[in-house]
Amino acid sequence: MPHELLLLRHAKSDWSIEMDDFSRPLKKRGRRAAKQIGRWLAEQKLTPDAILSSPAIRALATAQRVCKQLGIAESAIISDPSIYEANAETLLALLKLRGEERRVLLVGHNPGLEDLLLKLTPNSIPLAANGKCLPTAALAHLVFSGEWIELAEGSAKLVTLIRPDNLPEH
Repeated sequence: MPHELLLLRHAKSDWSIEMDDFSRPLKKRGRRAAKQIGRWLAEQKLTPDAILSSPAIRALATAQRVCKQLGIAESAIISDPSIYEANAETLLALLKLRGEERRVLLVGHNPGLEDLLLKLTPNSIPLAANGKCLPTAALAHLVFSGEWIELAEGSAKLVTLIRPDNLPEH
C-alpha cells in the first residue's frame, strides 16, 4: 500500500510587528489561507495519520487551523524543534523515522520544505507566479511505495500541488 506525504509550507506571517522570526504570528491572509487548505484536505478526504510541525508560531498556527477544518484535536500535532530552519536532509531523516502511519502532514518552512519536495520528486515542479514551488500555505501531496525508511531522492510522485490562490473562498 502506498504512503502519502503532505508537505505544507506555513501560511503568510505578519511582518508588521517587530519581533523575532520564531515568534511571528500569521497575517489575516495567512489565517484565511490555512483554513482554505484545511478545508480542501477535508473535502479530498486526506486526513493525515500524523501531523508534524515546526514549533515556530506561524507554522504551529497553520497546523492548528488545518486540524480544525479536519476535525482533529490540536493535541494531535507533534511539534518538533528540528523542523524549524531544517534543510531537506534533516526533514528526510525525520520522515524516515515514521512508523505505521500511511499519511503524514509535515508543516514547515522554506527553503528546506521546497528543497525536500524537489529532492523527492524526479519530475519538475510548476512554479508559482513568485518563482517558488511552495509559496506560503502551498500544499504538495506526494505518494511513494515502500516504507518510510525507504523514502529517498526521486522516490515520490507529485499527485497535486495546491496553492490557496487556486482555491475558492467560502
